[in-house]
Amino acid sequence: MKKVFFIAAVFAAVFCVSCVSSGVTVSRVSADTVTDLSGYWNDTDLRIVAESIVNECVNAGAISNYIKKNGKEPIVIVGSFRNDSDEHIDTSILTKKFEAALINSGRVDFVASSSERSEIRDERSEQQLWASEDTAKRLANETAADFMLIGSVKTIIDSIAGTSTRTYFVYAELIDIETNKKLWMGENSEIKKVINRSSTRR
Repeated sequence: MKKVFFIAAVFAAVFCVSCVSSGVTVSRVSADTVTDLSGYWNDTDLRIVAESIVNECVNAGAISNYIKKNGKEPIVIVGSFRNDSDEHIDTSILTKKFEAALINSGRVDFVASSSERSEIRDERSEQQLWASEDTAKRLANETAADFMLIGSVKTIIDSIAGTSTRTYFVYAELIDIETNKKLWMGENSEIKKVINRSSTRR
């Protein structure tokens, strides 16, 4: 009888614990709300940098000159953006932001990135075997890019006695794929944060 009572008591305790709130509160906010919790790179920094650099890039003389000379927008591909900072930054999000902003600007055309092309080429090869002759897409008929946008993210940190500053530098370069000429270089260093960390005393 005591054993049954003990088991019942254990189950009741487990049930009570499961009913206790975990203490986690989630609030939904607008996507453009500035939220700086740790002082590290975040979505607000990403948005500021992407808008600034793309705006400079699409208004660069190289783009205008190409359109004037050829009567059409240049075809651009976004290459790699290196993370040379002291923290983990997913630069693939940065490159996608650049792609979206550049396409939406209406000043350039885009082709698939190197990673995307591999998957598309596999599909095209499969079509040669399994799709009808009328619908199969031709091989070696890709549109080549004229320019490539590459860049990097770097940080400078200064700190003393619980206070530190983090300054982010994002560099971008537009390169002529045929000649390797650097047609435009942009930099954003607007992201600077002062972080105060109070010492915990017991």
